[in-house]
Amino acid sequence: MSTQSTEPKLDQREPSGSAFYAGRGVSQTPMITHAKGIFFWDTEGKRYLDGSSGAVAANIGHGNERVRDAMMEQASRFSYVVRTAFTSEATETLCKMVADLAGLGFDQTFLVSGGSEAIEATLKLARQYAVVTGQPKRSKILARLPGYHGSTMGAAAVTGDPDRDEMFGPMMRIMPKVPAPLSYRIPEGFDVDSYADYCANELERQILAEGEDTVLAFIMEPVGGVATGALVAPDHYYKKVREICDRYGVLLIFDEVMCGAGRTGTFLAAHHWPNALPDLVACAKGLSAGYTPLGAMIAPNRIVDKVVESGGFLHGHTYSGNPLSSAIGVAVLRELVDQDLMTNAERMGNLLRHKLTVLKDRTNTIGDVRGLGLLNAVEIVEDKATKAIFPASSQASYRVSAIARDLGLHIYGRRAASGKFGEWFMAAPPLIIAEDEIDLFMELLTETFRIFESEIR
Repeated sequence: MSTQSTEPKLDQREPSGSAFYAGRGVSQTPMITHAKGIFFWDTEGKRYLDGSSGAVAANIGHGNERVRDAMMEQASRFSYVVRTAFTSEATETLCKMVADLAGLGFDQTFLVSGGSEAIEATLKLARQYAVVTGQPKRSKILARLPGYHGSTMGAAAVTGDPDRDEMFGPMMRIMPKVPAPLSYRIPEGFDVDSYADYCANELERQILAEGEDTVLAFIMEPVGGVATGALVAPDHYYKKVREICDRYGVLLIFDEVMCGAGRTGTFLAAHHWPNALPDLVACAKGLSAGYTPLGAMIAPNRIVDKVVESGGFLHGHTYSGNPLSSAIGVAVLRELVDQDLMTNAERMGNLLRHKLTVLKDRTNTIGDVRGLGLLNAVEIVEDKATKAIFPASSQASYRVSAIARDLGLHIYGRRAASGKFGEWFMAAPPLIIAEDEIDLFMELLTETFRIFESEIR
C-alpha cells in the first residue's frame, strides 16, 4: 500500500512583502538597512543614490533628524484621535501650513493617507458641491489619455490606461477621456503648440458631446507623472483649459500627488500658471516626503462652505488628519521652507536636465528628456529617428533600472500602458541634492547606458 500523502501540497514560499510582485524578480530585491540624505544602504553594505526619491516621494531625503524628532515628540504624547470628534495642534498646524503655501483661493485642507485617497476626496467633494448647488446632473469626470490618478476604484476610473481599463473596467464606471498634449510622440501634421491646442479643443468637444450640464470636472496632472513621463504642456494649453472649464461650469482639478509639495520649484506646480489655477488640488508624496502615509485635498471656501451648509462632507477615513502623520507633515514642510528647497529644486533641476540632454545626444537609446524642476523623465527608444520603442520582451526601462541598481543608482522605470505611449524612467532625486551629487548621478547613469547599449548590440 502506498504511503504517499493525498493531501494537497502547500506553497512553501516564505511570507514576503514583495510576494505579489514576483514577476519583477523578487529574489534580487535588496533589503535596505538604513538611509541618510540622498543615499541608502542594503544588508551587504552597498550604497545606492536615490535618483528617483523612491517613487518620487522622498523630497527632503532620508534620515532627517528634524522629522525624526517631531515624530518621536508627537508619539510620546499621543498618536491617534478620531478626526470627527477631536483635533490636535499638529493637525490644525498642518492644515494651515498647506493652505498658506497653496496661496490665495486655496483656503481649506482635508488630510488623508495618500494620493489615491486625495483624488477620491476631490471627486466626491466636487460631486457633493454640484448637488447642493442645484446641479445634480453633473457626475462625469473628464480626464486625459494617457494619465494616472491612483489605484482605488474612483481614481482608476479617471486614470487613462487601456490595460487597467481592460482588467478592472467591468467593476467600475470608466470616465470619458480626452488626449493628453504629448510633447514627444506628436501625431503627424502637428507641432507641440498646435497639438496642445488640438487637445484643449478636444476637451471642449467632449464636454459638448457628453452634455455640458452632465460634466462635473476635468482632472489632469499639470506636470505629468509616470503615465506621461514628466509631461509639461505649452503655457497656452493651461490657460485655454481654464477658460473652457469656466465657460461650461466645469470644475478643474489638478492632480499634484507627484508634482506638488515643491517638486517643480514652486509649492504647487499650478503656481507656474497663475492664470490657470485649478478649483481643487490633490497633493501627497512630497507632503510627508516618504516619512509617513499622508495626502491632502486643498479646496476653496466657496466650495467647502456650500457643502458644510448642506450638512457636511459625506466622506472620511479612519486615519484622516491623524496627529502623528500631521506632526511629520509639519516638520517636512518646515524643512522645505527653511532650507529653501524649492529654489534648490529649480536650480538643480535645470542643471540635471542640461546634463541629461548632453547624455541624450551622446547615446543611441535616449530619445527625449523633459520635465520641470526636479521632476524629470528620460525616454528610452530603440530608434531615435523613428522614436520606435523596444519590443515588450526587452523590458527596456526595467532593464535600465536594473543595471543602474547594480551600479548603485535607484531610478524609477515605467513602460506606460504596455508601451502604447512609450517608456521612460523618472530622474527625480530628493530636493536636497547638491551639484556634486548631480555629477555622481550622471556618472552612474552614463555607465548604465554604456552597459545597456553594449548589451543590445
